Amino acid sequence: MRSQVLDLTRELIARPSISPRDEGCQELMADRLKAIGFTVEHMPFEDVSNLWAWRGEAKPRLVFAGHTDVVPVGSLESWQSDPFEPTLREGYLYGRGAADMKSSLAAMIVAAERFVAQHPSHEGSIGLLITSDEEDIAINGTKRVIETLQARGETIDYCVVGEPSSSARLGDAIRVGRRGSLNGTLTLNGPLGHVAYPDATPNSLHEALRCLTPLTRRVWDEGNEYFRATSFQISNLNSGTGAVNVIPDKVRVAFNFRYSTEQTEATLKSAVEDAIAEIDSRVTSEIDWHTSGLPFLSQQGVLTDTVVSTIKEITGLDTEKSTAGGTSDARFIVPSGIETVEIGPVNATIHKINERIALSDLEPLAAVYQRIMEKVLIASKRTGTTT
Repeated sequence: MRSQVLDLTRELIARPSISPRDEGCQELMADRLKAIGFTVEHMPFEDVSNLWAWRGEAKPRLVFAGHTDVVPVGSLESWQSDPFEPTLREGYLYGRGAADMKSSLAAMIVAAERFVAQHPSHEGSIGLLITSDEEDIAINGTKRVIETLQARGETIDYCVVGEPSSSARLGDAIRVGRRGSLNGTLTLNGPLGHVAYPDATPNSLHEALRCLTPLTRRVWDEGNEYFRATSFQISNLNSGTGAVNVIPDKVRVAFNFRYSTEQTEATLKSAVEDAIAEIDSRVTSEIDWHTSGLPFLSQQGVLTDTVVSTIKEITGLDTEKSTAGGTSDARFIVPSGIETVEIGPVNATIHKINERIALSDLEPLAAVYQRIMEKVLIASKRTGTTT
């Protein structure tokens, strides 16, 4: 039997929507949603495409959220097949976005189509919030849409984000929150010099290593019930003239904290700034900070219980409630008091060469999404457990 989820996932992968480009993915989704009675509103902000679509006006409003943009593909020569030519091989669908997260988007659309076909006069309302700005700086995507909806008095009761939350098997983990993400870029400036005369010239590169290396070894905290321990990682180091006999005059180091609620931005910044204060006074320093997201934890009630029971019903697994992994657009949704759960494909190959998803996971993912719709909008209404 031909898989509708597979067909739509392949159509989406074939569109090279490297962030913040959408390349027509949202138009494709919008056409299918309009065909089943959704009202569609495109919300472009700057160079970002956003889609807000909804069916019905009553409460509760259950929204599915995701992104059409993908990360760059890296070295084309390293891919076994063209990343934007969806390819079936040995039980997997290969292509950029296969797991993160065009399969989730396809599963959402197909689930909505099947749900509406079976429940054309359903209670409550369904929404989809789709952006092309999740993998980039994320300032003109979900964040702006949520702000716009709030300004118009439009409320969301529950939100399912289709991020690839699973670890080894579909549904073995869901995300109920995320650690904070704090980025820093340290620039050190000193004089150029000859390597044969280190006493005469302070080495900016040595100073950078001297102040930052202890931070890589530091135990920041042990985490807590919901969050893994805080980590510090250096991601980029740029320095040198290219000559082997010249002490470099400039060093630029980029690093990131993924932090639990045991820390705050202030404590982390203070620790780095204290380390920088110890460098040679002949070397000047400058640090720039950028917050990708604060740590957040969703309230856990009707939706969380529904997702947990649905995963058990569809896959047979007892899922883990996790806050691991990178950040996601849920960071713009949870602070509004919206109960939010992230449930999606296995994340083992996301952002990697030869990204893929198991073909056997596509239809079950749509089944999970459809069953969540049925339980939240149909079953819970009958039992009086909605908001």
